[in-house]
Amino acid sequence: MTQRDVVFPLGRQALYDKNRYSPAIRSNGFLFVSGQVGSREDGSPEPTLEGQVRLAFDNLNAILAAAGCSFDDVIDVTVFLVDPAQTFEKVWPIVGEYWGSAPHPTLTGIGVTWLYGFDFEIKVVAKLPAE
Repeated sequence: MTQRDVVFPLGRQALYDKNRYSPAIRSNGFLFVSGQVGSREDGSPEPTLEGQVRLAFDNLNAILAAAGCSFDDVIDVTVFLVDPAQTFEKVWPIVGEYWGSAPHPTLTGIGVTWLYGFDFEIKVVAKLPAE
């Protein structure tokens, strides 16, 4: 088996070790980022939906930066929303603050009933910079 090339954001490795998954893996010129939620450093959720969305993007951007990327390198996005009929209109304007200008990445949105105490999650695939 090939050794996984794991990317850890600064100061959060213990949280990933505790939960037994990698925040991101580099492979064949791409960065595959695990779903990011609005978790504080101790893993607890930010109390408001809007705060969770902002913190999820901050956590995502920390992983991208640790790999030498930015959101501009993101190709594909999957977002998960608890109760999207009630939350989408609150979330989407905030997403736009982080999204940047067109052309935008591809997007899949999925409504879910449970996200381990969170209301929003985002996972991405990004193109790594050429070495």
